[in-house]
Amino acid sequence: MFDPFLNELNEVLISEKGQTIELPDGLGHCASPKGDALIRSWLWDVPGFRRWRITRMDAGDKLQVFNSVAYPKFNNECPIMGIDLLWFGVKKKLVAVLDFQPLVQEKSYFDKYYKDLKLLKSNFLDFNNKNTRIYDLNKFFSPWVLFCRGGHEEAQSSLPLVFTNFLQSYLKLISHGESNSCEMKSNKIKDLHILYDIYSADKDPAHGLFKSYFGKQWSDRFLTEFLFPHSKSRTSFEV
Repeated sequence: MFDPFLNELNEVLISEKGQTIELPDGLGHCASPKGDALIRSWLWDVPGFRRWRITRMDAGDKLQVFNSVAYPKFNNECPIMGIDLLWFGVKKKLVAVLDFQPLVQEKSYFDKYYKDLKLLKSNFLDFNNKNTRIYDLNKFFSPWVLFCRGGHEEAQSSLPLVFTNFLQSYLKLISHGESNSCEMKSNKIKDLHILYDIYSADKDPAHGLFKSYFGKQWSDRFLTEFLFPHSKSRTSFEV
């Protein structure tokens, strides 16, 4: 279901002169003990970003997952990019969340970085769903998060267009962010990235999903070493 999105993103990262980085041993892929699921992950070194990760999980008709998070460098205050796509094949159910995840919840920040995401939100009404059980608009999500609970129609028609436009808009944003003056200092941006990882490690619903397929030991390591490595700095921060 999501391989075309994986291929599209890989092509985009290559065009941006990105290169893959070797993952810690055992985290690049894992098969479930029952043999009913496989998870693969990639880490990219992309100019303008300090970290860009991708994960693809295949559990057949039961579940398909695609996730990607991109962190700008600490000298760029632009939002963190987050993509979560889930397809429940038996039920023909799509859950998609795409957002420019803000470092701060301030009007001046939104005015500076969210023009294109606002436009996408207004152009794709299928992605105007709301569900506060999944995200908290007051913590690292924007008011214009693209969220869809749909079916086969949305997965085949709307999602490919949203995905392409979302990626293009984000890369343009990063390019403009590098050329514009940055109001936040690098140490402040770093602290906010750390807080993002801490918050996400605590709230990410995928961790429970991964534990159910791949076991607690591997999933805990995957969470802290690959998905949100700065969450290990929680002793110095409070969310």
